[in-house]
Amino acid sequence: MIRSLACVFLAISFFTARESRAVMPALSGFVEGNLKIEQSSGVNLADEPAPKPRVNYAEFPLIVLSKDGQSEISHTTADENGHYRIALPPGDYVLEVKVRAGKQMNSQKRPFTIVSKETVRIDFEIGANLSVSGAPK
Repeated sequence: MIRSLACVFLAISFFTARESRAVMPALSGFVEGNLKIEQSSGVNLADEPAPKPRVNYAEFPLIVLSKDGQSEISHTTADENGHYRIALPPGDYVLEVKVRAGKQMNSQKRPFTIVSKETVRIDFEIGANLSVSGAPK
């Protein structure tokens, strides 16, 4: 009897979890954008083209926070081209990019609102002096 109830409970749990995942993406919206890092490439000879410095985007985490900025909802890093995209349920959030400047960690936060089936674009530009600019579009 207990074994039968356990099987029924597991079946209901599986079905409910599967259905909730199927509904969630249909209601989701997205925040996406580009993280542009301007880096100094150093000194080059006049005849040589300046090599493009490789950016390690793992050093620039993007964190989605609750509206009050207190709770982490999600996080990601940009791909090798600086692009990122995060699916979120409708609501108000804050996107934070963290930048290390020497031993100090700086961050820039942008508030945004997700609407079902819509995309919010937030681009960040980080200069050679590791300052952050950009705004939601």
